[in-house]
Amino acid sequence: MPGIRLQATILFLKRYAFSVISHVIVSIGLGFAAGIQPGPFQAFLVSRALQDGWRHALPAAFAPLLSDVLPVTLSLALLTSLPRGLDSILSMVGGAFVLFLAYGAYRSFRSYSFNSTTLLYSRRRNFFKAVTVNLLNPNPYLFWSLVMGPLVLAAWTESSSAGVAMVGVFYGSIVATSLAIIVGIAGVGRLFPRINRVLLGLSALVMGVFGVYQLYHGASSLWL
Repeated sequence: MPGIRLQATILFLKRYAFSVISHVIVSIGLGFAAGIQPGPFQAFLVSRALQDGWRHALPAAFAPLLSDVLPVTLSLALLTSLPRGLDSILSMVGGAFVLFLAYGAYRSFRSYSFNSTTLLYSRRRNFFKAVTVNLLNPNPYLFWSLVMGPLVLAAWTESSSAGVAMVGVFYGSIVATSLAIIVGIAGVGRLFPRINRVLLGLSALVMGVFGVYQLYHGASSLWL
């Protein structure tokens, strides 16, 4: 009996570790893709780094940790109140949305241009201004309602620690990507447009693969 219990415990821990690791890998990829996407927040980070230098711009990279509290709360509250059976349809809608973002990233990759004069903001922009910029950005609301929200809830049903780890790693990846953008602008100077173009291409690839997977997962669940 003790041997059987030990084997069952080891099997459970292996499955648990695999589940957490798989969710973490997905979170890293989606966090990177979300952090590198062209938009108001990325433009703000670039402008801060160009205007004030990387040391003064670094705090702005942590703005999503505060600004996304509202989108995350609203999205999770909405998703938990949806009737059963809509998760497959929502997964397909989320996959289509991710593919739409991937297409936008691909277009930006194909026709990328960098004009620093259009990104310069006032020197007095700070962390709370970055929070405001991101709070008014519709992308976090859509992303959490259609993509991250369902994934986090699915992970939470497996284990609460997997859900918490997924959220933590997702925002850790966003912050790390934002920090890399800021330091990259200050450190590589003229090479930044080329590097950012490569990152956009990688972002399009990551989101394209995940979008196709999510569409397949939603469709297969719907027809079972």
